Amino acid sequence: MRGIMGNLFSGLAALGLGKLSNMDVYENEDKKEEKKDADVEKAAEVSEADLIFDKTYDCPVCGGKFKAKTVKTGKVKLIAADSDLRPKYQLVDSLKYDVIACTYCGYAALNRYFNYMTSTQARMIKQNISENFNGLTSDGDIVTYDEAITKHKLALANTVVKHAKASEKAYTCLKTAWLLRGKAETLPADTKDIDKELEELAKEEREFLENAYNGFLEAFPKEMFPMCGMDENTVCYLVAELARRIGKYEDASRWVARVLASRNANDRIKEKSRELKERITEEMK
Repeated sequence: MRGIMGNLFSGLAALGLGKLSNMDVYENEDKKEEKKDADVEKAAEVSEADLIFDKTYDCPVCGGKFKAKTVKTGKVKLIAADSDLRPKYQLVDSLKYDVIACTYCGYAALNRYFNYMTSTQARMIKQNISENFNGLTSDGDIVTYDEAITKHKLALANTVVKHAKASEKAYTCLKTAWLLRGKAETLPADTKDIDKELEELAKEEREFLENAYNGFLEAFPKEMFPMCGMDENTVCYLVAELARRIGKYEDASRWVARVLASRNANDRIKEKSRELKERITEEMK
């Protein structure tokens, strides 16, 4: 329905807004829908390869320059998150690109930790990883889940070798679990022995979640906040959710109660904690 134009916008010219005088008060809704459909169609045309590029990195261990595929800043949209804070993005799983791995010496780490390296750690990596490293290969335009999982496991091996903080080990385990979940969610329906494959992925994911849980438990009383970019209440919530996922319900209840009793927890994490408490109670019945 079109609005009766008349003098609805008369006088705006004096404000320098004369161009608005012919606006339709009730813009045609059909046109809006057409535009929306066009936007969706345009988004569908964008592929994962369009959202990544090769970025050059300097390895803090061997000094070599190498390229790694990286997601273009601001090009991916967050659309949801799992209860354990795993982010889900439109068109591309950015988690696949979160580990930076040197193609020469085998040093690998989550992006946020890549440049933090002491001379002692570099020496340990050279002795325990670089001497036996056979290299990484990738011929595709994107990083596959299998490639990403391998890189994350390499990053985890590096955290052990360089004696990284427990939080870095835990966070690397958590992100590996997320990738295993992502692979399971995207398995083609015609995958051979798909039920067995899903079972194995779920089992491996749980193993990484358990290690993440134990790592955060170790880190909590020893390390400063923010931890892995998270404040104390967020880490408490995450530990509670990890405990629930691996069946440690009493531990989960204690950790979530800690968030709910905190005066510093924001409304968002309080709400998530209330939902988690209900889920724990339901699963314990």
